[in-house]
Amino acid sequence: MAKLYFRYGAVSSAKTLNLLAVTHNYQQQNKNVFLMKPKLDTRFGTQDVSSRAGLSKRADLLLTEDSVLDLETLKGKDCILVDEAQFLSKAVIDQFRLISTVHNIPVICYGLRTDFRGELFEGSKRLFEVADSLEEIKTTCAFCNRKAIFNLKLVDGKASLTGPTVELGAEEKYLPACSNCYRAKTTEE
Repeated sequence: MAKLYFRYGAVSSAKTLNLLAVTHNYQQQNKNVFLMKPKLDTRFGTQDVSSRAGLSKRADLLLTEDSVLDLETLKGKDCILVDEAQFLSKAVIDQFRLISTVHNIPVICYGLRTDFRGELFEGSKRLFEVADSLEEIKTTCAFCNRKAIFNLKLVDGKASLTGPTVELGAEEKYLPACSNCYRAKTTEE
């Protein structure tokens, strides 16, 4: 039976790079991969799934919160790979659960665990609830050598806990932080 996977980590933990490596491996074996991402993720192009290391692939499908997946389109696929899954709705995640269970297609989702306030995103929360496999992709804190578990948001170079939950950015806006550094940076006066 196929599984629903959630591979999560803090910002800059190479989640998308990992997804692109998995895509490459499937394609090297002449397997049919279907690549998805949220439509709202336009950081590196509307249709592209891109890592900061410079690798990129074109997404086969852009998802919205009310996307209904066409099972006919997914027939014959060996694997579905999903980038930035934290931005997806509970309803979309539930469709992935169904696809992996009923249609026997593995679905591997990559994304952040929490937002910059340390709160679960809707998609991440649902994946923690229903995924068969939870795998942490680790990275170190930008300020020390401990494991990063938080996403520190920067506004004008200073840590911030204000603003919209979804605000796209990369290293100029978000850094990985351990618990100690996150607390120290967000409580500085």
